[in-house]
Amino acid sequence: MYIGLGSNLESPRQQVTSAIEELVALPDIFDLRASSLYQSSPIGPSDQPDYINAAVEVSTPLTPAQLLATLQGLENLHERKRLIRWGPRTLDLDLLVWHQQTVNTPTLTIPHPECCNRDFVLVPLYELNPDLLIPNFGKVSQLIDRLASNPLKKLAPS
Repeated sequence: MYIGLGSNLESPRQQVTSAIEELVALPDIFDLRASSLYQSSPIGPSDQPDYINAAVEVSTPLTPAQLLATLQGLENLHERKRLIRWGPRTLDLDLLVWHQQTVNTPTLTIPHPECCNRDFVLVPLYELNPDLLIPNFGKVSQLIDRLASNPLKKLAPS
């Protein structure tokens, strides 16, 4: 399973790295592998700071709905506010890919509907698994080639 992470408020780099550490500490999350951190321009309102993004690969016995609830709990711990669509946020955790399954419920769509259009999702996924096949979309290595260039800045480890 793959999760996208992003933040552009209140020390975004620290928000993302803390969220990764919190995921590692969860009893139902195993074998976490994290991508590098990337800086990206915001989507949506342009009068907001750049984002820090990453992706993680995890194993879990949780169902997609249970993992979503867990991720939303972490967002709440980071005081995530949902005021403006695509607006600034302390922490955004998106369930991107769940094995080769698709999920379509009122509260959850997997694969994430916009994941294949966003370099800040595909580049970290490519780093973790270039051969990852995203159901209904294709292989990450092919999807990344179709993106318009929106330069990401890979951040050095801190």
